[in-house]
Amino acid sequence: MREISVFSGQASKGFAEEICGYLEVPLLPSRLQRFANDCLEVQLLENCRERDVFIVQPLVSPVQENLMELLMMIDAARGASAGRITAVIPHYAYARSDKKDAPRISIGGKLVADLLTTAGASRVLTMTLHSPQVQAFFGVPVDQLHALRELAVHLQGRDLSNTVVVSPDLGNAKAATAFSRLLGTPVAAGAKERFENDQVHITSIIGDVHGKDIIVLDDEIANGSTVIELLNHLAELGAKPARVVCTHGIFSNGSVQRIADREDVIEVLSTNTVPIGADKAHPKLTVISVANAFAEAIRRIHTGESVSALFQTVDAKP
Repeated sequence: MREISVFSGQASKGFAEEICGYLEVPLLPSRLQRFANDCLEVQLLENCRERDVFIVQPLVSPVQENLMELLMMIDAARGASAGRITAVIPHYAYARSDKKDAPRISIGGKLVADLLTTAGASRVLTMTLHSPQVQAFFGVPVDQLHALRELAVHLQGRDLSNTVVVSPDLGNAKAATAFSRLLGTPVAAGAKERFENDQVHITSIIGDVHGKDIIVLDDEIANGSTVIELLNHLAELGAKPARVVCTHGIFSNGSVQRIADREDVIEVLSTNTVPIGADKAHPKLTVISVANAFAEAIRRIHTGESVSALFQTVDAKP
């Protein structure tokens, strides 16, 4: 069997070190250099000839810088005769660009998928794509993990007898239903309209939320406009305070503070697929690591075992 080699881009050193800790392998060094003309150069500082290479890099701010570094690391591994190259992308930011919903726009999710394949990626490992159909954009196998089980474990043990899981929109209702099964609660969903300039409006909520404890589940929170609009609507309907749960805590433009500072928010819960720095820290914010899930997926990819078994478990109680 090929040896395993794990490298990391600049955006994910801590996350990659966690993964390597679970795998009991070293995180191999690489070098990123910027020339005077602002061009980048990447060098992998360990041999990866005929090895099973995993390159860890989320597409997070600055997205374009991190994407270019990832592409160059993949290209460097291919040029070094790696046996197989898996791009481990905990957060695939371009999954939001999945359709042509206006004239003369690019479909970024497809373009970036093509770039990763052209650079030399043999496989992609990611978590909770904003648009699951983006998997079909790739010409190589894609394994999409879910964090529902890890998030549910944090909430289990609390009194959830009067709790409802609420999805901000119908598009996320399937994931909310799976999450509610793990917790043994009912589920509800908002009917959302999105306008320009990131303005959203919740027209109604399907399901009973009056007098209920609330768990809001979304796949990612960026500006937080959807979650805040939903919380306002829930308050009007007489819901009790909420826990806000997401997989990808982007929390741009101070959104975590705007959400967590509300009196009707008990806790904000996110995973660490997006690095959350000290500038986004808040007493109500809890970050759950999913490095173990990625490590197990990497192990299974390396040994040829089933990866699908990891995310099929969200359909049933653990």
